[in-house]
Amino acid sequence: MSSGVWVFKNGVIHSGGGGGGSSAGQGNNSGSGRRKVLVHLPTGQAVSSYSSLERILSGLGWERYDGGGDSDLFQFHKPSSIDLISLPRDFSKFNSIHMYDIVVKNPNLFHVRDA
Repeated sequence: MSSGVWVFKNGVIHSGGGGGGSSAGQGNNSGSGRRKVLVHLPTGQAVSSYSSLERILSGLGWERYDGGGDSDLFQFHKPSSIDLISLPRDFSKFNSIHMYDIVVKNPNLFHVRDA
């Protein structure tokens, strides 16, 4: 696992440590050119679909939010907090930015790893 500086540019976070041009923000790339995967730590299960992610999140108290907003998004909220998780409806666009949002809002329960 490499360390480096993360740079926020044009609404996308990039790894500033090495490598020239990258396609960060497209697919599951995070700027390092490697695919990322979201892992549910208690089970060791990699999240491979929204149905598996929704099952895990609902077990943690998250509920699907159907607030009539953007139809291109899946959104989840926790009734006990102001947090909102917004994900692209197309799972192929689920990338490391979305994964880290889930990690931050669910401490010690998820981890992002290289696929």
